Amino acid sequence: MAQFIKIYPENPNPKEIKKVVDILKDGGLIIYPTDTVYGLGCDITNTKALERLAKLKGVKLEKANFSFVCSDLSNLSDYVKQIDTQTFKILKRALPGPYTFILPGNNNLPKEFKKRKTVGIRVPDHSIAIEIVKHLGNPIVSTSIHDEDDIIEYTTDPELIFEKWQKSVDAVIDGGIVGNEASTVIDLSEYEPVVVREGKGNIDIL
Repeated sequence: MAQFIKIYPENPNPKEIKKVVDILKDGGLIIYPTDTVYGLGCDITNTKALERLAKLKGVKLEKANFSFVCSDLSNLSDYVKQIDTQTFKILKRALPGPYTFILPGNNNLPKEFKKRKTVGIRVPDHSIAIEIVKHLGNPIVSTSIHDEDDIIEYTTDPELIFEKWQKSVDAVIDGGIVGNEASTVIDLSEYEPVVVREGKGNIDIL
């Protein structure tokens, strides 16, 4: 049974953040708020947790389109090939914010993602998500929690999320109601930026 942890976005309580980080370090799965929708994530360095995440989503781990949630752009060189000035300027303009950027992966990717040519990078503009990643010390591998009901594609109420997911994950963070619009996905892995999915983020940043 998952823990239901209340954290206020205005001033995230370090004690509660530590509780979440400890769960992640133990290989746990968490559901947490972002600047778009509630995300489902685990520690990027924990193979068992990554396998659990993929199983829960019903996908093969090596083929899964998970994104790496970072606290800022300083983690980038850990996983991404050197990027040009133009690309970096776009990232600086857009992040933190409601975007997922697809970038060329480098040779340091965790072994589970070694075969991937690209990775999706997120730096959400949300204090709870950022604090968790900062204190964890490395990115969270993340995916969004889709709803089977197409009308409400993403559940926004943490209590309803807890009701549905409490037996599948280790913690649900109640950070209040968030939006139900997913991130804008932009592919920056080739010469020209390509908008893969229009979501919450404005594409004028390009």
